[in-house]
Amino acid sequence: MVSILVTTREGEERTIDAREGRSLMEALRAANLDVLGTCGGMCSCGSCHIYAGEALSAASPPPALDERDMLEGLAVVVEVRDSSRLACQILVSERLEGMSAEIAPQV
Repeated sequence: MVSILVTTREGEERTIDAREGRSLMEALRAANLDVLGTCGGMCSCGSCHIYAGEALSAASPPPALDERDMLEGLAVVVEVRDSSRLACQILVSERLEGMSAEIAPQV
């Protein structure tokens, strides 16, 4: 298991244990942190939008075109930052140990 520090929408910090090989979205849902992932991780709903901590951003591959397009669309309704990512597109691995993310406002 990989420990990741998550800031909830309410500002509470929680450490969650995420299974390697699964998406960060799945870990956030399993921890009951109000992340819907309504599209099932297909990068088409934006309900798993997070603000990745600096180390998490550096350790993850850059967003692919479909993720960038979805984030651009989200910018109409919520704040999208340079650190914005879709948690469904981040694969949990041991290199994410101890890194942080903040759950973005709900779409």
